[in-house]
Amino acid sequence: MDLQQTAETAAERMRGYRSDDTGWMVCKKSNLVVVSWRPSSEFPGKVYKGEGLISASPDKVWECLKPEPDGFRVKWDANVKKFQLLEEISQDVSVCRTVTPSAAMGIIAPRDFVDVIVVRRYEDGTFSSNATNVVHPSCPPQPGFVRGFNHPCGCFCVPVAGEPSRTQVLSFFQTDLGGLLPRSVVDSFFPSSMMDFYSNLTKAALSL
Repeated sequence: MDLQQTAETAAERMRGYRSDDTGWMVCKKSNLVVVSWRPSSEFPGKVYKGEGLISASPDKVWECLKPEPDGFRVKWDANVKKFQLLEEISQDVSVCRTVTPSAAMGIIAPRDFVDVIVVRRYEDGTFSSNATNVVHPSCPPQPGFVRGFNHPCGCFCVPVAGEPSRTQVLSFFQTDLGGLLPRSVVDSFFPSSMMDFYSNLTKAALSL
């Protein structure tokens, strides 16, 4: 597997999702974030999109989101218990393992995910982190964890014109949690989890 090319493909897929507004259906919203979904073309599930404005600069929001082993993300994101570097492919591309805690009152057991991740910065000042699942020889399925699979997913930190202390955050998740979970559990978990993600991200960015 060409990990660099796999990462590049995920980044291009994310740029496509960012520019394509068709077919999204709102499933949850607050004054902070709107969460919507549409059927995934990657697997028999849904791709979820979060759109929200954070009252902090893009640099501060990115500091919260950037994929660093034992970085700030594990301190504020309730869905990230551990983040480990497995292999550094290049300056902007790495293979990482993410461990998530149990959720939905224990119905969803702890999971782990192995992804190739690529970081991008665009000319307009946007930062992005893009990822997709891969198989890596150093990290076969682990006892005590259900192996899940992230299909192309990511986050964009987009500067707001004329407002340097605000950031638009776009997030895309399409995750096969693995195991034998009822579809109703999965469909209720992701929108609520994304609402918490934006709330916790806001608090973390404001703390910097």
